[in-house]
Amino acid sequence: MLDLLDYRRRVFEMYRLLRRAFDDEAVQAAALRFRRAKDELYRTHPQSPFDEQQRASFRALSYYDYDPAYRITAQLEPAERQVFHVRLDDDGDFYYERIGYVSFTLPLGWGRLAVYWIKGYGGGLFLPFVDATSNNTTYGGGRYLLDTIKGADLGTTPDGEMVLDFNFAYHPSCAYNPRWVCPLAPLENRLNFPIDSGERLPWHHV
Repeated sequence: MLDLLDYRRRVFEMYRLLRRAFDDEAVQAAALRFRRAKDELYRTHPQSPFDEQQRASFRALSYYDYDPAYRITAQLEPAERQVFHVRLDDDGDFYYERIGYVSFTLPLGWGRLAVYWIKGYGGGLFLPFVDATSNNTTYGGGRYLLDTIKGADLGTTPDGEMVLDFNFAYHPSCAYNPRWVCPLAPLENRLNFPIDSGERLPWHHV
């Protein structure tokens, strides 16, 4: 359990440093440091999504090139509340509730995604999505943009808009190893255009 605590502390610190970067140049430099730190964590930490054998051959995750056009802010729009339920095998039942939508324009299309609140003690924001890269250059089950329980939180602007930087879209653990079971994006969070940003497949091996 202390390994897990240490892992989460490190991830929270990585995102804390991201939130301190504001202009394009600072964010791009922070993104490079973030990616290097994540590779090190995945390569060496016992709580890595990779098992021991995978860690021995893992070198680095794959990413699209950083593009400032994929960093946007959006107002959380009110939405009809709806609770979703996923059974996560040994991890039990996972419930998350739609609390609003964010709308945005990216280089290859206009989109709207639901934002969810994870039910249970403490709660947290959750934003999974699938796009036209899924089952092609990214994991078929989609990627995550926000999961504040796990530290994936890019913050808000002074006027209350959410920071959505798809350069930090990442694969859930189940993309790396079948021993993990992850909540994936519901139908309403499936986009019909590609988001060529963030993590991609395959990752690099030694």
